[in-house]
Amino acid sequence: MNKTLPPDQILPAAALAVGVARRDMTPPVGIYARQWGAAEHDVAEGVHRPLCATIMALRGDGDEHPLILASLDAGWWQKLEDERRVRTALLDALGLAPQHVLIALTHTHAACSLCSDDIDQPGGEHIAPYLERITQALIDASREAIGNLAPATLTFSSGRCAMAANRDLADPQADRDLCGFNPAAPADDRVLVGRATDASGRIIGTLVNYACHPTTLAWENRLISPDYIGAMREVVERETNGAPCLFLQGASGDLGPREGFTGDTEVADANGRQLGYAVAETLEAMREPNTVLAYVGAVESGAPIATWQRRRYDPPTTVSVRCVDVELPLKSLPTESALRDQLDACTDRVTVERLRRKLRVVRKVGSGPTLRVPTWYWRFGRAVLVAHPNECYSVLQTTLRARFSDFALLVVTVVNGGAGYISPPELHDRDLYQVWQSPFDREALPTLIGACGDTIERMIQGR
Repeated sequence: MNKTLPPDQILPAAALAVGVARRDMTPPVGIYARQWGAAEHDVAEGVHRPLCATIMALRGDGDEHPLILASLDAGWWQKLEDERRVRTALLDALGLAPQHVLIALTHTHAACSLCSDDIDQPGGEHIAPYLERITQALIDASREAIGNLAPATLTFSSGRCAMAANRDLADPQADRDLCGFNPAAPADDRVLVGRATDASGRIIGTLVNYACHPTTLAWENRLISPDYIGAMREVVERETNGAPCLFLQGASGDLGPREGFTGDTEVADANGRQLGYAVAETLEAMREPNTVLAYVGAVESGAPIATWQRRRYDPPTTVSVRCVDVELPLKSLPTESALRDQLDACTDRVTVERLRRKLRVVRKVGSGPTLRVPTWYWRFGRAVLVAHPNECYSVLQTTLRARFSDFALLVVTVVNGGAGYISPPELHDRDLYQVWQSPFDREALPTLIGACGDTIERMIQGR
């Protein structure tokens, strides 16, 4: 029988330069913050935990320009012009190409509006100044992170956290579908953790990629909050001697907290601690940077024992970047004129909110049969980050991770814009919110998964 030595156990890693910085981004109390149709209030009445913008700058060996990865505690962009204005200002200030900057929203549903069109709403006068403040904070923090660039190792490992659950529930009392905890359906519980360590082995920053809608706090909550992400960061940063933690929202279209839709901030903190402890466990299980677990032979004892030892490992310095547009099919959508007529005739507060959002989606995507949507790919050694603007179902990340199981695959959504959900074809005959809210037709998700897989394959093969 032919025998081969067991392969070395190598954690996906890359050697590159890393710098991290953070700014407080808590909006003023009194800003327009109606993020829920069922909410009976319009403005934020206090602060549960501060919001923040955390920047990680990365630069490969010999690269002239850095990459900027920004994690911003915010909900979603309702107007393309607002997102483009912020990102363009950052690109211009730093002199970077568009594919070098990712602004990933954590997607908390307890933040304020980012839409400049909401100026006519209660507290809307604060939105434009807040958008200016976000812009300047991202510029300042990015410059600081670039100034902090130093040789580092970025190492990835994965753990599990059961906080996220499937949220597509058939209404047990009516013939319709609900958005809420479905205990009978499986959920992707993978948490992917990146650890940046400097030349001395000190942790200087962490990345946490997990898929779960930050909807612990809902219509009863009147406080600004990062939702579960705030307590998660607190736990992780305590365990890493204060190293800033960046949260990257995964493909969570079908995932939300088991316990959520509440006004109780302690539930949000408990959810965050659960995720934070899962991240801490994953970090604890990581080996020292630049090490590999290698098989060294057998030791005869009461049983013959296979022995493994840690050995020095020089991780690759590969850093590459791509941005690829994908043509995604759209549904037949109502016209702006028809939606405005419905709005003018509507007096129900919840329905008005739904129509306002639908109108903004139509303005984003236009009236054509398809929409060209960018997706960004960053490769660091044996890790690949895939970033997409829209809220995709978790099958996007589970499929890609199964195909590229030898790589650490970060899938990040609500990045650099967004227009709606992208759900599996078989759900498009159901009365699901994620289906009827979205402008994308049933073949959008298979199209996106195929395009992402093909691009990652080409990056790995160097084509």
